[in-house]
Amino acid sequence: MINKRLVSYLKEDKKYVYLQVLMQWLGLIAQIIIVVIIAGMVNELYSKGKINYFFIKIVIIVVLILIKGYFGKLVSVYSFKAGKNIKAKLRCDIYKKVLLLNNHYNKIISTASLTQLMSEGVEQLEIYFGKYLPQFFYSMIAPVTLFIVLGQVEFKGALVLFICVPLIPMSIVLVQKFAKRLLSKYWGLYGNLAERFLDNVRGLTTLKGYRGDSFKHVEMNEEAQRFRNVTMKVLVMQLNSISIMDLVAYGGAALGIIISLYSYQVGSINLGQTFMMIMLSAEYFIPLRLLGSFFHIAMNGNAASEKIFKLLDVSITDDKELEIGDINEIEIRDLSFGYDEKIVLKDVSLKINQPGIYGIVGSSGSGKSTIAKLLMGYYDNYQGKLAYNNKQINEIKHTSLMKQITMVEHDPYIFVGTVRSNLLDGNCNSDDTMMIDVLKKVNLWNYFEGINGLDSEIEERGNNLSGGQKQRLSIARALLHDTKVYIFDEATSNIDIESEEIIMRLIYQMQDEKIVILISHRLASVENSKCNYVFSHGKLIGFDSHDKLMKDNKEYRNLVNTQKEIENYGGNTSEKT
Repeated sequence: MINKRLVSYLKEDKKYVYLQVLMQWLGLIAQIIIVVIIAGMVNELYSKGKINYFFIKIVIIVVLILIKGYFGKLVSVYSFKAGKNIKAKLRCDIYKKVLLLNNHYNKIISTASLTQLMSEGVEQLEIYFGKYLPQFFYSMIAPVTLFIVLGQVEFKGALVLFICVPLIPMSIVLVQKFAKRLLSKYWGLYGNLAERFLDNVRGLTTLKGYRGDSFKHVEMNEEAQRFRNVTMKVLVMQLNSISIMDLVAYGGAALGIIISLYSYQVGSINLGQTFMMIMLSAEYFIPLRLLGSFFHIAMNGNAASEKIFKLLDVSITDDKELEIGDINEIEIRDLSFGYDEKIVLKDVSLKINQPGIYGIVGSSGSGKSTIAKLLMGYYDNYQGKLAYNNKQINEIKHTSLMKQITMVEHDPYIFVGTVRSNLLDGNCNSDDTMMIDVLKKVNLWNYFEGINGLDSEIEERGNNLSGGQKQRLSIARALLHDTKVYIFDEATSNIDIESEEIIMRLIYQMQDEKIVILISHRLASVENSKCNYVFSHGKLIGFDSHDKLMKDNKEYRNLVNTQKEIENYGGNTSEKT
């Protein structure tokens, strides 16, 4: 019933759980005092026909009700505080783990499942820490307190009620194993449904193009129906469990009333004591009844926590030993690579050992972006030689590699926060002067200066910026990273002409000091490159300057001419070739 590993996350927040239990217990004491006073008033009225100090007692009761209400408010406050920091810590741990796993995280967990765990999965744990855990401890204290109080009034009745109390935890334990298995299945199907939905949304344009959307529609309906079925099973299990707990709780309270009335009938207790027993007998079971309700919600969070800990427990075995400094040479020899037995690159060889702009061009699907990912160290299972400074990339520590190479893609991720926080992701040691300088280089400083400078707010994915502004901000972040090698993979696609010109001007300013690999669908961008590498169907079919390739390489010449025709026809618009 208690997940020790989850509890270990409390640490300094344990005080909020203890304070919550204390406030609940003090509220119970206030409730007992109120009932005792009212019971005394009932007994006085019945035996004497009048109530002494009536108004004083009424005032005391009202004050106690207000105090009890205040304790209830504090319970809510401490409940929120108990779960707040835990959620932040868990999300932080998950995020750090994903960063350590790098781009290989999706081999362990899908993006959709990861999103669910970090959002709804973690949110479910708020009930565990803020409600279930305090209620668990309070449910132990409350019956003991009531037994001590009511035992002074009618010991046999108090003892019978106390003996009935464990029946609710027993019903919880009996259902726990079944609930755990069912909720694990629930989260599995939930993750699969989310993953399928995300994939379909991402590929909706392709599905529409190939008229496969109706098939996926049926597939999604079937997946949703399976999830609906398991959801209904979870609800049935919870309702059955709650019915049993209600039967025990209300049956126990009824038993307490019967015992009280019998004791009154035989003269063991007076009317006031009978009233007290009747009013407080339900308090024996209410805490455990609430515990049962919180238990089912907590079990849902517990099932989510198992998946979270499964991710956090993934061992990161970095058996790579090589470190690397500034990269001065890139060598590829007889490189071959494929996805799921499909060959994407075959027998590619090239060498770069001088600063400059090096273009990688070719039609769609020729392997350009795959080369970029291999150079970033995203995949290790290639064949042949792929080396920096004569060190195989798959033998270089990933952390060391990331310090020496930077890639900007066509759709970079801009984080919610501020301009400053996004730029600090590029270099955490950057000062304001450095950040303002790079913003000036990408022609963004005037824009942000007019808002709130470096503290200008950025929405999730940079939704309050234009496409060109987002890309320029990502370029500024990349410039702060300041590595010897830069890879720009379609960095100027789908942005405005002004932003494209600013970015291309910056890229060409880097050619004297940096090795810049430029992958671009607009071949006009690579006309002034030191060397262009032409790919077709995964093979390198030529490399040289733009002018020489136009003379000697038919594939390159066709690509350039075709694109010019499209641009002239469309009024200087470009499409991916």
